[in-house]
Amino acid sequence: MSTLKRVFGFDKLRPGQETVISAVLAGRSAAAIFPTGSGKSLCYQLPALHLPHLTLVISPLLALMQDQLAFLHAHGIAAASIDSAQSREQMMEVMNRARSGELKILMISVERLKNERFRHFIAQVPISLLVVDEAHCISEWGHNFRPDYLKLPDYQRQFGIAQVLLLTATATPKVIADMREKFAITEADVVTTGFYRSNLNLLVEPVAGSAKLQRLQQWLVPRRGQASIVYVTQQKTAEQVAERLARDGLAVSAYHAGMAHEVRESIQRRFMAGELECIVATIAFGMGIDKRDIRNVVHFDLPKSVENYSQEIGRAGRDGQASDCLVLASRDGLSVLENFVYGDTPERSGIRAVLDDLRAVGTGGQWELMLNQLSELSNIRALPLKTLLVQLELRGIIAPRYAYFAEYRFKLLLDDQALLAQFEGERRQFVEAILACSKRARTWSTLDFDALYQQYGAERARVVKALDYFQERGWLELESKQMTEVYAVLDGDFDVDALAHDLHAHFRAHEASEIARIQAMLGLFESHECLSRRLALYFGDEQAPERCGHCSVCRGQVATLPQPPELPPLSGRDAQALCAAFVEKHRQYAGHDPSHECLTRFLCGVTTPLLTKLKARQLAGFAALEDYPYAEVREWLTGL
Repeated sequence: MSTLKRVFGFDKLRPGQETVISAVLAGRSAAAIFPTGSGKSLCYQLPALHLPHLTLVISPLLALMQDQLAFLHAHGIAAASIDSAQSREQMMEVMNRARSGELKILMISVERLKNERFRHFIAQVPISLLVVDEAHCISEWGHNFRPDYLKLPDYQRQFGIAQVLLLTATATPKVIADMREKFAITEADVVTTGFYRSNLNLLVEPVAGSAKLQRLQQWLVPRRGQASIVYVTQQKTAEQVAERLARDGLAVSAYHAGMAHEVRESIQRRFMAGELECIVATIAFGMGIDKRDIRNVVHFDLPKSVENYSQEIGRAGRDGQASDCLVLASRDGLSVLENFVYGDTPERSGIRAVLDDLRAVGTGGQWELMLNQLSELSNIRALPLKTLLVQLELRGIIAPRYAYFAEYRFKLLLDDQALLAQFEGERRQFVEAILACSKRARTWSTLDFDALYQQYGAERARVVKALDYFQERGWLELESKQMTEVYAVLDGDFDVDALAHDLHAHFRAHEASEIARIQAMLGLFESHECLSRRLALYFGDEQAPERCGHCSVCRGQVATLPQPPELPPLSGRDAQALCAAFVEKHRQYAGHDPSHECLTRFLCGVTTPLLTKLKARQLAGFAALEDYPYAEVREWLTGL
């Protein structure tokens, strides 16, 4: 292990690291399931220096990649990434380094593998080890599911990669079994170091929804000056809570996905530097955050699942010092959590719409789609739609080829003549053709590729390359939008009804598992046994002590979550009156009445592409029953 000291500067390995590293160096696939902050990355970084060929790392977040690259470069290790922020020249340079064998580690997102050109390139590069970071994303029964992760076992076979290393902090026995099966990992090579962290005080405090804000303020006052994260479910709650805490004089900021990227980056930077003591955030905050002295993590709203809870509290006390993890627990927000789940299950008619569109292309054809357009056509949200496309891939019906931007527009930063003066002969004529086939508004011009091809025979790839070059030289500002994905149709002769039924059943099974996951979380928070023990057992860790001595249960405080205020029975509500405005608008648009499922989404305030298009939020009745359980509203409407 001289490499450990010489390259990384460590005297010894942490628990579990040696077992994993030894398995990889012995030529076996392995999985490292270690708590957050316990050194999973070293399990591939060290072997990569001893393996003969490239180590390919799949990472879910650009920020994670950048952090790891900075660490590797600081230790003199030849590592690089390919990501969307790079220019074509930068990508080519990385690819050449990988081809020549100079690179030891290449990091990419899983979506990169959808690109046919990239797959062709990577197939030519010998790879010793495939590393999958945040590997729980592989399992549909895990949290943070990323549809494209499902294809990784196929890619492993396709590229002839002998070994795989899976890394995650949160995997239940069911997910571990799923991961093992997908990558043929023996049980002995799954290394789990335990989930129990002795320095985390797990506290669950039952608080009625109306009293949560006041209790949060009381709780944070004596902890002034300590780094804290407060987790909420919705963006508007993040803004409201941060505003109230700021009035108390806390250096606090909200953080959510609705903010501009630069704003989020600035908030994160200030928090890391200690300029902000508290962040009120949705789950958008946290992955890749490695601040060692976070003393408090508060769940103002219920987390999405036990896995999310475990991941979020895992950000506290990475320096080993005692830290408090508090849940302000009530059932008030339960319907909101469940609605997120129900909203992601496509209707069978939506699945049919996608299959009909695909079937029309036929075997051997090319299926071109824009995700937003297909989402509108089918009334399926973007993430489940991606899941549906992956399911069609796994069934051998389609295969991804490449993606391109359908629309390019540019703003010239010099006049036409000055641009043309840069070229002569055929190249000048080519640039003239580009200008001639651009529809010019006041400042921006939109390129007509079809006209360019028909009138001048100009290939799209050459035009795009030219525009990129002009931008690099500072001659124009370029914008591209409307990403179009192109799939090859391998089998277009499927039975639409049977496949729609099969896929719908798949989504409904996933829905049931997500609802069960929420119930498991409530069971944890109302547990009569030690919370640290109960949490560890959820992840299959039986090594945790029977009693930790420092959670709320061990302190004698068993939580019973207060019920939300009792709602009047649905039988007293007038469904027809509540839905009248929406039904009318739906009829005008679609020519028929909305389904029971569609009406349930309207009444529970669950948005879908169709509801957004019809501006349903502005209609009387929208979200009128959002406090009721979704399943109850659906059953009530079906029975009318």
